[in-house]
Amino acid sequence: MGNRLSKITTRTGDDGTTGLGDGSRVRKDNARIAAIGEVDELNSHIGMLLCEDMPDDVRGALIAIQHDLFDLGGELCIPGHAMISDEHLARIDGWLLHYNATIPPLQEFILPAGSRPAALAHVCRTVCRRAERSIVALGQVEQINTAPRRYVNRLSDLLFVLARVLNRTDGGSDVLWHHQRVAG
Repeated sequence: MGNRLSKITTRTGDDGTTGLGDGSRVRKDNARIAAIGEVDELNSHIGMLLCEDMPDDVRGALIAIQHDLFDLGGELCIPGHAMISDEHLARIDGWLLHYNATIPPLQEFILPAGSRPAALAHVCRTVCRRAERSIVALGQVEQINTAPRRYVNRLSDLLFVLARVLNRTDGGSDVLWHHQRVAG
């Protein structure tokens, strides 16, 4: 792993570049930096979601995901390095199986709404999709491992499912989209 920060104000980025974990420097608008930033933003949004009341098992999953996202950012920060593995993907798949079994099948599209924790989980889901797009874009210009892309793809599904779980935890249900609305 690269050097740990011993001070925050380095001034080395004043020229519009930033350092990667391998010691190289790239422009701050580089596709790799964009992907790292999107993953970091997702992790911050999950941190906000964790400020809400929720079942302990959901909290535990989200905390584990925050650690995974830090690892994912580390992988993206060090070209050629791998930190996200099949074990990470299997854990997401296990949570998907578990939580999907606790909610009814969808019959309609739902809106990203309901309780505050559910709405925040939907925000996390949309930020996750953006992070996925950035990782895909990075993969078009540089060689990267497939596990980060697969991880965020499955994570966005899990965040959708958790939003539904959180609505039920709060005593509510999904907020259905009404495709035949009456103007009012």
